[in-house]
Amino acid sequence: MKEKINKNKKIVNFLFEIGTMRKLPRIHQQVLLSQDLSDNIATHSYRVSLVAWFLAKLEKADPYKTVMMALLHDTKEVRSGDHNYIHKKYVKIFEDEISKDQLGYLPFSDLFEFDKEFEKRESKEAIIAKDADLIDQMLLLKEYTHQGNKEAEIWLSGKGTDNNINIQYQSLKTDSAKKLGMEILEGKVSEWWENIWTNKNR
Repeated sequence: MKEKINKNKKIVNFLFEIGTMRKLPRIHQQVLLSQDLSDNIATHSYRVSLVAWFLAKLEKADPYKTVMMALLHDTKEVRSGDHNYIHKKYVKIFEDEISKDQLGYLPFSDLFEFDKEFEKRESKEAIIAKDADLIDQMLLLKEYTHQGNKEAEIWLSGKGTDNNINIQYQSLKTDSAKKLGMEILEGKVSEWWENIWTNKNR
């Protein structure tokens, strides 16, 4: 009975820890000059997971494994914080240590194994999960650009790069992600509701 209680306590403590992801803003807001309270590690991970599911289906990979990697891909930031590209120059993060302490002692080893596989970026599912992470960043930049954020427009357009192509798009590995990425770059943020709006109540 004691072992069962300890197992449940570990699960519950982990779930409380994961709950704090809702309170962690994504730190790119510093250089994107935005104050977006809806953009946090939890909301980012949610959309990344949905993107990962679609990409896994399109690429004929394991959707479960891919989605789990996407869900977990930023959980270490609960303990390290999020860091933008300025911080990364000066801060060392002990990701292996965080992963072991955070996931390695849970009752089931699956989450720890998914995280290790994701970090290696060798399996199809790990590559797709990273593509999903990049796709979500493209979606966010498109949304911010639509709202008039000039810095996001620079990032989205790839201005300042050698070929003026979005840096996230250049980093995509799978064909399906590249197709989605191009749709994001060429499409409209508000198109999803254009054919469903009405000025009359039912």
